[in-house]
Amino acid sequence: MGITAPNTSGTAPAPPDALSVAVLVELLRNDTSGGHVKCWERFAEAAARHADDRAGLDLTVYVLGHHEHVEELSPRVRFVALRPMLSSAPVMRAVGTVDITDLAPHHFRLAELLPGHHVWHLTHTFAFASTAVRLARRADPASRAGLVASLHTDVPALASAYTRQALSRVPGLSRLTEHPVGGLPHLVGELARRRRDRLVRQCDRVLASSSDTCREIGAITGSERVSLLRRGVDHERFRPDPAARHELARVHGVPLDRPLVLFVGRVDASKRVQLLAQAIARLRHRGHRPHLVVVGRGAATGLVTRLLGPDVTHLGPQPQERLARVYAGCDLFALPSHTETVGNVVAEAMACGLPVVLPECAATRQWLAAPGADGLLVRDDTQEGWARALEDLLTRPDARRAMGRRAARTARTRHPTWTRVLEEDLLPVWREAAKTRGRAGALRS
Repeated sequence: MGITAPNTSGTAPAPPDALSVAVLVELLRNDTSGGHVKCWERFAEAAARHADDRAGLDLTVYVLGHHEHVEELSPRVRFVALRPMLSSAPVMRAVGTVDITDLAPHHFRLAELLPGHHVWHLTHTFAFASTAVRLARRADPASRAGLVASLHTDVPALASAYTRQALSRVPGLSRLTEHPVGGLPHLVGELARRRRDRLVRQCDRVLASSSDTCREIGAITGSERVSLLRRGVDHERFRPDPAARHELARVHGVPLDRPLVLFVGRVDASKRVQLLAQAIARLRHRGHRPHLVVVGRGAATGLVTRLLGPDVTHLGPQPQERLARVYAGCDLFALPSHTETVGNVVAEAMACGLPVVLPECAATRQWLAAPGADGLLVRDDTQEGWARALEDLLTRPDARRAMGRRAARTARTRHPTWTRVLEEDLLPVWREAAKTRGRAGALRS
């Protein structure tokens, strides 16, 4: 497929027998991008390593950027960055979060580029997705592209959390969150859910991240159109490393003589990082000495610092190579978030030999093969419940290390590589969706 962006050379046309797939990731791609973007970076890397003559795949991942440009990973794999038509940056700055998307109802530049692809793969619910669905509805049914969607983020839950966070910043508006059925945050979340459901109904196939989500979406689309999209782990990059602890202390000044609790993710209310900080503060009052290491950035950074003072180290966002060393240098990993659809950071932590502590009700529990042995699930999802769970591991170092070894074993034996997921979960779905060209009827209403 030929794509020409300003000040870049056009990409080489796809071979005529290649399956041309456009993946629409309407998020800003940069060094601080979250797990959604990183997921597609890993899939693109896997596709670039894949034997071209065997895969027959030409992959373009569309993302948002400050200017339009093309980044080639291989002759058949590339990222194309497009400027947003209506950036959410002002709204996100007001909320205090870092994810930037495009709120426009239609992206005109993307609309020019999409017709050259056989399959359009939606991964979000904003400008790119609405543009693809609008074009598909207008296309001749005999020639329209196959439509696929994958669910990477619980957008309704995030929309509700961000609304609550924004209202809390404005004096007098917090009462809008106090309605018996959830108030304005609940309403915003429901509107986001309805939008998501409308979009996935238009798709030939939908990929979900867990069996529970497969059932939820199958009730909307029909179970025959839903399948599982796992996440992979780079086992070469993420692995135990005994030397990492001293490196972490030397580079970032973390204490060598205290247990290190690691949090990785957006540092805001949607990840419930403040609950983790409050739990650690309780442990300090009981005479324990855990130290929190935070990788990420967000509105709750100041709150965490006020709660823990010198007992927290903020590292900010870390590239994958350095992040692997941070995991390996800590003692346990804690993620109180309820909004993850997968939580790839959990798999990365386990691969590095860390016991993981997760909410019992969260989707992240799917990474555990034997809860209680390779990770700990918190049933009492409160400050005190988390304090007790952490205390159990912090005060029993032998049990903590045994759980970490079991976590690493689970990662090695049960968590697939990105290449395997590409071959088993994505390529068959893309090939099947491409067959809709020439035999598809009108899109579903």
